[in-house]
Amino acid sequence: MSDLSKLTILFVEDEEDLRKALEDAIGDEFAKFIVARDGEDGLKKFKKYKPDIVITDIMMPVIDGLMMSKEIKSLSRQTPIVILSAFSEKERLIGAIDVGIDKYLIKPIDPDELLKTLKIISKELLSQNDVVDLGMGYQFDKNRRVLVKDGKTIFLTKKELLFISVLVKNLGVFVLHDEIKRHVWINKKVTDSAIRTFIKRVREKTDKEFIKNIPGLGYKINMGEA
Repeated sequence: MSDLSKLTILFVEDEEDLRKALEDAIGDEFAKFIVARDGEDGLKKFKKYKPDIVITDIMMPVIDGLMMSKEIKSLSRQTPIVILSAFSEKERLIGAIDVGIDKYLIKPIDPDELLKTLKIISKELLSQNDVVDLGMGYQFDKNRRVLVKDGKTIFLTKKELLFISVLVKNLGVFVLHDEIKRHVWINKKVTDSAIRTFIKRVREKTDKEFIKNIPGLGYKINMGEA
């Protein structure tokens, strides 16, 4: 199994023929290859599928690739973004750098060149340290499934660890109630009231500000935000 086969890719391109051509050429290399028709559609699918890597054109209707990329980086700064564009002007490159783009490839795109770039990115993603720094003195060891603060282990129940694991997997993005229910209470019904009580217990073991929430939407790890 290659590194690519473990990843979910989001490809955002307004030209249908190009979307289909690239999906046909390299789509089978990945666990999932999701396509979007413009920046607005791309943002919706990013929030829904939480891909490992985003590939996008710049010039698109509704929301262009750079505006979409800026929004994605504000939601999930660790998600790599590859820009594909026919524009090679200095201004475009500077704009991409300012947004935090990881790679910039000029059209027409050679699928083999793109795959080579994605393999490099995937190795970086999959070789990242298994200990994730969560800010506020917290770390999460993904292999051992242990939450640590200032070097001391915080003892959590199995469900509490499942909950923290889901939040760690989606750093920077609010995790919806339905997704929490699916991952923590697998195939079991649970009320929103029960979830709130559950979160309260987790906060009592960590910090009141460790987990942020928007009522009726979901939860995410604070990451030391104000």
